[in-house]
Amino acid sequence: MPDKKFLILVVGPTAVGKTDLCIKLAKKFNTEIISCDSRQFYREMNLGTAKPSSQELAEVKHHLVNSLSIQDDYDVKRFEQEALGILDKLFSKKNVVIMTGGSGLFADAVTEGLDDMPDLAPEVRELVIKEYQEKGLEWLQQEVEKGDPEYFAQVDRQNPQRLMRALEILRGTEKKFSSFRVKRKVERPFTTLKIGLDRDREELYSRIDQRMDQMIAQGLFEEAESLFEYRVFNALQTVGYTEIFGYLEGNYDRDEAIRLLKRNSRRYAKRQLTWFRRDEQIQWFHPEQTEEIIQWVATQIG
Repeated sequence: MPDKKFLILVVGPTAVGKTDLCIKLAKKFNTEIISCDSRQFYREMNLGTAKPSSQELAEVKHHLVNSLSIQDDYDVKRFEQEALGILDKLFSKKNVVIMTGGSGLFADAVTEGLDDMPDLAPEVRELVIKEYQEKGLEWLQQEVEKGDPEYFAQVDRQNPQRLMRALEILRGTEKKFSSFRVKRKVERPFTTLKIGLDRDREELYSRIDQRMDQMIAQGLFEEAESLFEYRVFNALQTVGYTEIFGYLEGNYDRDEAIRLLKRNSRRYAKRQLTWFRRDEQIQWFHPEQTEEIIQWVATQIG
């Protein structure tokens, strides 16, 4: 009888401490890490995505970090296929693999499978993009909130690509995007152990603010400026860059950009927790409960 295979999925909000814990787990179980953080795939985006440092990447083999260019066309379906291919190879020589990130949709794609979405006429998407470019993010947010409040409560509201997709579905099918997300769970050839990390809200928000100050000191504004000409690309429609692009466009001053960076990062963390809290299979820990987490995993895998 073949050995059972286990995927340890570690999720949680931005700045909670996922990277540090996963490196400890990978060393303990002699394995490798797959990133399911949709912002860390892109080589050009470093400071704003809080990637593992070069030292951390050297400590343990990471997959799908720096694997793409912001100019590449990439979606969650392609991620699902790539991640499953990597898991297949890793499980041929290891019984335990770790996957981590803050992108709930990408984590779910690997562990639960993706729902089948309807095919839409290209002109539906083209019209939504045109309207967004003319009317802006706030209009887009209002349209999705009005048409599909259930999805709006979970989506990253600063991510126009996700919002436009929901609006396309609404317009093209006259049904809610959330109605297609029925979660027909697929069978995977491995068992997933889900670990959620959280901290006291004040402690988490303080860490987010401190991390943002550190990113700025390390050159976040300069990095965003170097990417300014590419700001319309999907990959850059995210917290940590859009706020600085607004400053570079002259919409507000640097102090306001920093305020927005911190506020939107805190809001992003809140939405991440909302997404993960709905999954009853997740076992929650404080990130510093390393021994308890290792003990829990060891018990589960026997």
